[in-house]
Amino acid sequence: MSGCGSDSGGSSGKTIKVVYQQQLNNSNKVQAGFLGPMVDQFEKANPGTTVKLVPVTASENDYYTKIQLMMRSPATAPDLVYEDTATINSDVAGGYLKPLDTYLNTWQDWASFAAPAKAAMKYAADGKTYGVPDNTDTRGIWYNKQLFAQAGIAVPWQPKTWDDVLTAARTVKAKVPGVAPLNVYTGVAGGEASSMQGFEMLLYGTPAANDSLYDTKQQKWVVGSKGFKDALNFVHTVFSEGLGPSAQQALGANFQAAVGTEMIPQGKLAIDIDGSWMPNNWIRTGPEPWPQWETTMGMAAMPTQSGQGSGKVSMSGGWAWSIPAKAKSPDLAWKFIQFLETKANSAQWNSVNATIAVRTDVATDPAYLKALPTNEFFSALVPDTFYRPGLPAYTQVSSSIQKAMEAVTTGQASVDKAAGTFDSDVKTAVGADKTVQGAQ
Repeated sequence: MSGCGSDSGGSSGKTIKVVYQQQLNNSNKVQAGFLGPMVDQFEKANPGTTVKLVPVTASENDYYTKIQLMMRSPATAPDLVYEDTATINSDVAGGYLKPLDTYLNTWQDWASFAAPAKAAMKYAADGKTYGVPDNTDTRGIWYNKQLFAQAGIAVPWQPKTWDDVLTAARTVKAKVPGVAPLNVYTGVAGGEASSMQGFEMLLYGTPAANDSLYDTKQQKWVVGSKGFKDALNFVHTVFSEGLGPSAQQALGANFQAAVGTEMIPQGKLAIDIDGSWMPNNWIRTGPEPWPQWETTMGMAAMPTQSGQGSGKVSMSGGWAWSIPAKAKSPDLAWKFIQFLETKANSAQWNSVNATIAVRTDVATDPAYLKALPTNEFFSALVPDTFYRPGLPAYTQVSSSIQKAMEAVTTGQASVDKAAGTFDSDVKTAVGADKTVQGAQ
């Protein structure tokens, strides 16, 4: 492989430019702190090479725009770019990324990466792989063991169906007044939290899971499916029965922050369908340090609708390293990817960044598992996880999901009417010929 032959002098004197996101909150320099020593080690092991780190300070959406602008021209294209897994397909469609298959075919470590994480790197139209994932996240159910004790619900708790979740919420409502029984993120203000933690955790737990939002074989968006209505009906049930926070509260712009820093630590929420990152709110360096979280909070996998299949479902995002199509030194960039993604370096990154491992050997690494007491549980959800369709139209489809959720949350539309509006919105956004009728 050309990338491995560079020790013979092929990459001598070469420089690679590595671009990643520096969040607007400049106090968070975790990635810079990790990459700095990695660069030093790599340059020492590869004399004559230089790795130039280029942090792009921007919000998530602005970062996507800025790296696309960089990748358009050979003059400004980096050699390595940090990509959100949700945007890889749209960047491939734009001609910005290089396929990595020729490198991956001879890289033994690739066999250690979890299948769902690898699948998220593939471009649907050509089946080629355009990134190496370095972290993911998963979603499940957080529950307050003290509130469950007050409600008389036995712990550890693992619901087997959606009905089990609703039954627990109804029990909390009846026996523990003044507490929101269940949080399902919903509505337009919640953005992707509503789509992923809220709706897609339900939708991908329906029987037609693999084709519930996008039919990969037909390369068409799914409309009119029973699963979509069933997921919407769950949201309707939660808010029409008063099993969640008030609609006004749930639809507020700052609701997601309030869940992690106020409602859960203050014991005002019993069940929360949410992500693996939640402890970042409560650790010593988080916005709401709460030492008791480890003994107070329990975790359960989100069940499939009626316990079918593996019985559990999760949704994942994450980030990956990709090589731009116009990179000047792709072989050296690939060599740096291999170095960053060794088992040891991956374990270190996932530990300091409090993210879920995508390497199956890291997921069982003792140092990684000790970094957070929840890592083992949330890593074990990776085999049952789904990724959003990484296509340019997803953002419009996601927005239509949020509108449908909001309509049933407020009671402004029935489930059937809200689902019908979603169908017409999607047909308008992607073209009716790019949609297919879902399973009934």
